Amino acid sequence: MSTSTLKDRIGRYGVWSTGLRVEDPARRGELAEAAAELEELGYGAAWLGGSSAARHAVPLLEATATLVVGTSIQSIWQYGPEASAAAFAEVDAARPGRFVLGLGVSHAKLTDRYRRPYSALVSYLDALDSAGVPAGRRVLAALGPRTLKLSADRAAGAVPYLVTPEHTAQAREILGEAPLLAPEFKVVLESDPERAREIARAYLARYLELPNYTRNFLRLGFTREDVAGGGSDRLVDAVFAWGDEARIRDRIGAFHAAGADHVALQVVTREAGDALPREEWRRLAALLT
Repeated sequence: MSTSTLKDRIGRYGVWSTGLRVEDPARRGELAEAAAELEELGYGAAWLGGSSAARHAVPLLEATATLVVGTSIQSIWQYGPEASAAAFAEVDAARPGRFVLGLGVSHAKLTDRYRRPYSALVSYLDALDSAGVPAGRRVLAALGPRTLKLSADRAAGAVPYLVTPEHTAQAREILGEAPLLAPEFKVVLESDPERAREIARAYLARYLELPNYTRNFLRLGFTREDVAGGGSDRLVDAVFAWGDEARIRDRIGAFHAAGADHVALQVVTREAGDALPREEWRRLAALLT
């Protein structure tokens, strides 16, 4: 599958969800139902949050005919390249062209193996090349300029997480026109500013403990004060869409205007855990049409 075909297949919108990667056998039917509905609603891709792997895509692929399923992300420290390549080949043989391997270096606080992440990622891609995983079927969770350039040179493109339209514009300039650029963007379907920011800030706080994200925000012009205390209103409003339908639609549209090919939409609610926000996915799909 070429990069252009990947762009065509995933369309302009997808969903990003940690709930879609749960491994509880009792929930397999629920996952299949949700995937089938996402396809019916017109989403082109489902991105599996957390350090997901090829096996997590299987229930979703089996329940759908066209939905593309990608890992977002698979940590290079958790899954070795040989095992990843074998799993990719198995899933792709069963559902050709519909699984995308999203890779990333994760964070130093989340693994004690974190060493020279860029060099480790290059070596990982070398191993995937040797094992026959096509570059056009993998994407990188890139934030900084070097990894974005690597996404263009060694993968189908980039799937940046927790970014702004300004980052997307910079990423597009680095990537060039052809590679896929599919940023993740969080949505709170709440019109009251105080309630929306409360929900958003509670979710954002965990990410502000990870230097890879805070450094990226500082590169984008945010201050130390913006990334402290759960995030300033300025930061929250930049990395979450909230408000009425028109405002949310405009915020998502800003990513496309900045150069995104596809936006992976993560619905954020008050509920914690792996619950699937299916009603919110329906509401979101309706406002995007």
